[in-house]
Amino acid sequence: MKKLSAPFLSLLLLTLFCFSCSDDDSESQVIIQQTQEAQFLDVPYGNNNQQVYDIYLPAHRDLDTKVLILVHGGGWTAGDKVDMNPYRDIAKAELSEYAIVNINYRLASQGVSPFPMQLDDITAVINQLKAKRNEYVISEDYAFIGVSAGAHLSLLWTYDYDTQQDVAMVASLVGPTNFTDPAYSDFVNPSFLYFGVTPTTSALEQYSPYHQVQASSAPTILFYGGMDPLIPTSQGVDMEAKLTALGVENEFTLYPNEGHGWTGANALDTWTKLKSFILTHH
Repeated sequence: MKKLSAPFLSLLLLTLFCFSCSDDDSESQVIIQQTQEAQFLDVPYGNNNQQVYDIYLPAHRDLDTKVLILVHGGGWTAGDKVDMNPYRDIAKAELSEYAIVNINYRLASQGVSPFPMQLDDITAVINQLKAKRNEYVISEDYAFIGVSAGAHLSLLWTYDYDTQQDVAMVASLVGPTNFTDPAYSDFVNPSFLYFGVTPTTSALEQYSPYHQVQASSAPTILFYGGMDPLIPTSQGVDMEAKLTALGVENEFTLYPNEGHGWTGANALDTWTKLKSFILTHH
């Protein structure tokens, strides 16, 4: 028998190894990908140029990796996911085992209502995250952090649109909760008319987290400012009372001297409480 040369033998062995392990090799590549951080920016989830999100994937992730979704504010008519970058950055630093999704959604305008358009956008994001679960290597275990209008959307989607109960917890920072609140009517009624929606009791209740929350709703953490010129204190106080009456796990913090957002020691306190709540419930 002719003796095989060393280089030829090495090539033959390598070829046999590749063929014999082809099925397992794809799994090995997934494992390798899981050990690396990754990010994808402006991922489209619809045909509108506002329907995009950024996703940040941690190293060493697997199909149990939990997902934190950030939802910006802006009165339903303005704002951008870049506004949530401070939350993205601190979450990446201190909740490094989480995947983070920072979303944009279609903005409302005169005659174009945010409801249910923006809620449908959140549904579309969730559906795409599920469809790409194996590609991203993440779980279907979600949590929301929303600010202002984004907090309203996060609460309402969690309470009324999460039919599969995939949301483990939701955080509202200065979010509207009850459109039927008399203290909020001077803002709500003109806003609904601007959006082209008649502010009937039924419409106001339909899009109020306060009226959609149930005993089975996800744990909720609330933060409000006592001097907020946009969101009456009653929006937070009444929401906390409703959650407690229903037996929904919740935490509520009111900063008496703060407005529609804050910095400094109270911002640190907010993050400390929020991080603890996430780690406890998500």
